[in-house]
Amino acid sequence: MLSILLSLNLSHLGLWASGLILVLGFLKLIRLLLRRQMLARAMDSFPGPPTHWLFGHALEIQKTGSLDKVVSWAHQFPYAHPLWLGQFLGFLNIYEPDYAKAVYSRGDPKAADVYDFFLQWIGKGLLVLHGPKWYEHRKLLTPGFHYDVLKPYVAVFNNSTHAMLDKWEEKAREDKSFDIFCDVGHMALDSLMKCTFGKGNSGLSHRDNSYYLAVSDLTLLMQQRIESFQYHNDFIYWLTPHGRPHDHTGGPFPQDQVIRERKAALQDEKEQEKIQNRRHLDFLDILLGARVRSLGHTLEVLKTNSSLLRL
Repeated sequence: MLSILLSLNLSHLGLWASGLILVLGFLKLIRLLLRRQMLARAMDSFPGPPTHWLFGHALEIQKTGSLDKVVSWAHQFPYAHPLWLGQFLGFLNIYEPDYAKAVYSRGDPKAADVYDFFLQWIGKGLLVLHGPKWYEHRKLLTPGFHYDVLKPYVAVFNNSTHAMLDKWEEKAREDKSFDIFCDVGHMALDSLMKCTFGKGNSGLSHRDNSYYLAVSDLTLLMQQRIESFQYHNDFIYWLTPHGRPHDHTGGPFPQDQVIRERKAALQDEKEQEKIQNRRHLDFLDILLGARVRSLGHTLEVLKTNSSLLRL
């Protein structure tokens, strides 16, 4: 008798669970359809290439190559055009400066459906935050972007760029085509190390290069996920080889040692007085010297905004 009652209860529980899953799935579908309708209405005024009823433009991009295909569409639609990756993820590719000014000045909310793809990599830092928390963190970092702080960095950018151009001149003497993408990435990382962390030596160490390769791998994975509409679903993506956990950290963040040394230096009263007498602080000192309501909140700010340093 007990076994019969137990089987009936399990049967009812299974029915309730199935019904709940169906309801949640239906609500998710309704949400996606409403989002699709909103995006389609917003981009109806912009002519664009024809779309597949299920894949959007994803098949054309995968077949031709994203850069080549987008460049060809830019010639065909020189101002702006919609880009659909699947039926529920749409972008507006803008090429005309006046169009860009009109769109970016609207202050629309960030596209959470896209930024969510990056959360496991960069965390919930300034890039993906919105609302009051975004304003709080942005206000904290604003002094680091003062004109007087940024102006001396122009010389750093110039030096890193000239070093890259010298490398290109050597490659050009071989009279062969070469890929400039990696060189530009290394130049950007070199500039970041110097401007943000005050790293004086030029060139990248082995650890820095490992970090650059890790960022390149993660960038490629994110691009593949965005362009493959079937990967937009988290559950499906985590079942694929691309979505499984990989060691893409490239070891410790290249300037962990610099951060530890700077934190230790800030414990010295003379160093603190020297910093306080500066008219403007550099980016690292702003993060490390952030005065917020509690130590826990300070650690949260440092952790979440470290994603900005990784870009």
